[in-house]
Amino acid sequence: MVDGQAPSRDTPNPREEGQGDPVVALSARLGLVLPDYATALAALTHKSYVNEHRAEEGLTDNERLEFLGDAVIDLAVSHRLMERFPTAREGDLSKMRAAVVDEQGLSEMARALDLGALLRLGRGEELTGGRQKASLLADAMEAVIAAVFVGGGLEPVLGIVDRFLGEAFARAAAGTLDRDFKTQLQEVAQSRLRATPRYRVIAEHGPDHSKTFEVETDLKGEVVGRGAGRSKKDAEQAAAKLALDALARRFSPPEVPELPEPATVTAPEAAPPEPAVSPAAAEPPPAAAPRPRAKRARPAAKRPKRRAAAKEGKGAPARKGRSRKR
Repeated sequence: MVDGQAPSRDTPNPREEGQGDPVVALSARLGLVLPDYATALAALTHKSYVNEHRAEEGLTDNERLEFLGDAVIDLAVSHRLMERFPTAREGDLSKMRAAVVDEQGLSEMARALDLGALLRLGRGEELTGGRQKASLLADAMEAVIAAVFVGGGLEPVLGIVDRFLGEAFARAAAGTLDRDFKTQLQEVAQSRLRATPRYRVIAEHGPDHSKTFEVETDLKGEVVGRGAGRSKKDAEQAAAKLALDALARRFSPPEVPELPEPATVTAPEAAPPEPAVSPAAAEPPPAAAPRPRAKRARPAAKRPKRRAAAKEGKGAPARKGRSRKR
């Protein structure tokens, strides 16, 4: 057991208090049984809560668990990187691990679990938006990793790594993990808007040794992202990530409404094709002109007789015909 003792039998067990118990809610969201209840509750307790509830005995904040969780998450991610990249050199593995388990990656894991809603915060931290601070969420996520490790060893931690950091491992395999959010935002802004992102610090919180910076980024005078981090660099990265998400929504193609399928019209059955007819045959035949009455040809057999009749003095009709022609 780490950082705390289990509740005594005389103390009401928060597990039996219903849905308001943060440990029960955390266990449900992780899909894991957290047998060490006191350690899990400490992981969700911020030091600001302990400072404001000094009268309560047995309260422990999550700072020591952050220390253990930082080492455990490094071990789990290192193990997965060794499996996925068996030929990678030490320097490359170290760069990939640093990119996977940075503050941004851990805070995104916490947001995916809605961990901020389960944290026990002091009133001051609550009023300054502590449930949404990337630095506070990253610390709490490390403490939760430690609580999981204390309760079940490395195997359930590897399950959490696979569940929430799978995309980061895929980017590492594709060779795009080292392209940080600021670089990606600059590429998108220049190609889409012909503009360069600008970053400015809008607020600083906390003491000098543990400050949290808030940064916003704008494009052409329009604020497109606002983020927070332990350093200005981390805050700029967080702001660039939110700006990328906003630009992705803006430039995504609009959804095309589905149109009803056109009604199917059945064409009438075509008549069987007629035989091909030449143009000349296709035209109607011209009306037949009246034929001139042809002269009846005289049979050749009678000519010798007529000649013979002429010789005998009977050719008067033939002579009359010649005179008409003249």
